[in-house]
Amino acid sequence: MQSARLGPLTVGEGRPLAFILGPCVIESPEHVLRMADAIRAMAERQGVPVVFKASFDKANRTSGRAFRGPGLEAGLEALAEVRARTGLPILTDVHEVWQVEPAARVVDVLQIPAFLSRQTDLLVAAARSGRAVNVKKGQFLAPGDMRHVIAKITAEGNADVLVTERGVSFGYNNLVVDVRAFPMLRALGHPVVFDVTHSLQLPGAGDGATTGLAEYIEPLAAAGVAAGVDAVFMEVHDDPSSARSDGGNALRLDLLEPLLAKLKRVEAASAGRAAGAEHAR
Repeated sequence: MQSARLGPLTVGEGRPLAFILGPCVIESPEHVLRMADAIRAMAERQGVPVVFKASFDKANRTSGRAFRGPGLEAGLEALAEVRARTGLPILTDVHEVWQVEPAARVVDVLQIPAFLSRQTDLLVAAARSGRAVNVKKGQFLAPGDMRHVIAKITAEGNADVLVTERGVSFGYNNLVVDVRAFPMLRALGHPVVFDVTHSLQLPGAGDGATTGLAEYIEPLAAAGVAAGVDAVFMEVHDDPSSARSDGGNALRLDLLEPLLAKLKRVEAASAGRAAGAEHAR
């Protein structure tokens, strides 16, 4: 498997389970820095590699009245401060080609949202930026379809590609995760991320907003780690009830550290079983 360099971190085969953590959107410079400080401290105590994530703009909100974020310039200023203060690698979404170049000057990973996963011009621009590219698999795509998405990026000479599973549309206002997708995606040769919290969204089910089922974060995350993903993506908030985006599916900050500890144990147990099976052969 091809590994991916995310700033100072490397994710992929033979590397420890990594985590991509942070609030859905930048609510204020003070809040995003406070969240990053807390996440960094928990990650250090648990000895796990972490990438901090937050969006400067949520361009695909359910309602046009919903909070989208501070915008590109103010958002990147806030993320630059987080990077300088915490030393964490940074991930953020880009929605349009013109956002790629300024974002790439600040962050370590450019993320392509699921709804834009087949937008060729955006994928090519992100690939040419020289930053790692994390592409979320569209809710409408089969795992094997992502080979074409990956090829658009690697054709530009960028091998630092991650592929993220975030659920598949299941009827109206619901998503499901097919655990078979994890080995199918890994077979494409690049690290696989499991976006646990977005997989628990109930899209559009909240009368103009997206709600979610955050109570199932722990079992779903454990299942993904047991299935062999390379990284776990979770949106985290200190007060999900007041979050300005995706509060219904966000992990409460005080629940993060116990979950990190549990997922480390799941990873260790899964690695032990895999080693035992290989030895038995």
